[in-house]
Amino acid sequence: MTKLQIYQVLHVLSVILLVGLTFSAFAAPNKERKRRVAIGTGLLSLIALVTGFGMISVVYANHFAGWMIVKLVVWLAIAALSGMAFRMREKTGMFAWLTAALVLVAVAMVYLKPF
Repeated sequence: MTKLQIYQVLHVLSVILLVGLTFSAFAAPNKERKRRVAIGTGLLSLIALVTGFGMISVVYANHFAGWMIVKLVVWLAIAALSGMAFRMREKTGMFAWLTAALVLVAVAMVYLKPF
């Protein structure tokens, strides 16, 4: 496996698990789970960030395009939403829809690269 393939596999895996853990926080925002979910989403967010920048360095020689900035903003938003589920339990339905929309934007940026 090349360095790029390792980055790609780790990036996609960490993002899938991050989104899954975020949705699980929306489904059951109990205070008993808050610490474990925060640690999990924080670790997965860090892996997604590091592998994303690793792919940028390998493929694009550290030249940023607009779609990469959009993906970075989406990553920040998704990383914040799981914590918000524990603070604003009554809004978890809205947060779930927002997360789904953010995932759609992120996937569109990867495949369409509009900027």
